[in-house]
Amino acid sequence: MGWLWAIIVGFVLGLIAKAIIPGKQHSPLWLTTIFGMLGAIAGNAIARGFGVDATSGIDWTRHAFQLVAAIVIVFLGDMAYMAVRGNKQRA
Repeated sequence: MGWLWAIIVGFVLGLIAKAIIPGKQHSPLWLTTIFGMLGAIAGNAIARGFGVDATSGIDWTRHAFQLVAAIVIVFLGDMAYMAVRGNKQRA
């Protein structure tokens, strides 16, 4: 069940990150989901570093760290995807 939640959270975070980033992102949906999952993992690690990984109630701060990390990873990942995809189209 943990993997299913990771995929769902990654999908939602990836879509929110794509909506926040200005301009068009060209990465496919499956890659956006993976980027969102990586953002959730990175956000959890950052939250743990700040000591807000386990609080009572809803962890809004942890979710904010996850979203910011997902935005950065989706942005950089899409740039890398376009760089690789662009190089393949030129060949």
